[in-house]
Amino acid sequence: MAWIIIIIAGLFEAAFAFCLGKAKESEGTTMYLWYLGFLITLIISMSLLVKAIQTLPVGTAYAVWTGIGAAVTVLLGILVFDEPATFWRIFFLFTLIASIVGLKAVSF
Repeated sequence: MAWIIIIIAGLFEAAFAFCLGKAKESEGTTMYLWYLGFLITLIISMSLLVKAIQTLPVGTAYAVWTGIGAAVTVLLGILVFDEPATFWRIFFLFTLIASIVGLKAVSF
């Protein structure tokens, strides 16, 4: 169950980064709503991380949490924010994902 929680927490980490990106593109009330979304997703992500580290080793949980957040944020940047999808970005994204899977595989 803790692994599911940490995966969801990582997705919420990507969600708060997404909200920051959308807020940067917005003005007025819409911008403040994106910042509110940032705060809400930040609180959810951190709360789930706290819950997960009660069972998982903190180093592994934190690395997986940030790795999932980073990987999904890069994908969102490419798909939503028109960031470049160069060979090296995709290559290192795959190495990041392989590292997350490796940490999961060697954690007890």
